[in-house]
Amino acid sequence: MKNFIQNIQTAIIATLDSDGNPFNSYAPYIYDDNRFYVYISDIATHAKNLQRNPKASLFFVEDESKTENLFARKRISLQCDSSKIERSSERFEEILELFAKKFDAKMVTTLKKMLDFNLYEFKVTYGEATFGFGKAYFIGGKNMDELVDRTGDNPHHGAK
Repeated sequence: MKNFIQNIQTAIIATLDSDGNPFNSYAPYIYDDNRFYVYISDIATHAKNLQRNPKASLFFVEDESKTENLFARKRISLQCDSSKIERSSERFEEILELFAKKFDAKMVTTLKKMLDFNLYEFKVTYGEATFGFGKAYFIGGKNMDELVDRTGDNPHHGAK
């Protein structure tokens, strides 16, 4: 899983609005210590949705221009529980430093000054990966970062 996502800089985020309708957006992300992090504005619909309902899905998909077959793009879909990381915490500072190293440091410094931006952590609870026809996997393992052959029902589905 890590090998696939390392070249993808943004995650597609699916959240639910107050009526239970799905909403998709995206954000640059950091993956650290088996967690995903996004830094988004409270003005954004996906942030408002996460504040109401911490359940979310992160989606990573192979670039269309690099795929061999549009019907079999490589992809990973992760069901997650999210939580907001407090600005005053050490973890907030650690992750913002990682954002500055991975992305435009000047932009991250500017965004950090905007108090409507918040850091969200996503813990994977279930996932699926597809790397072509007949190459479907569950995401599992102790850290929810390993590909597990898809031979039946996923024992981790619905696990907390």
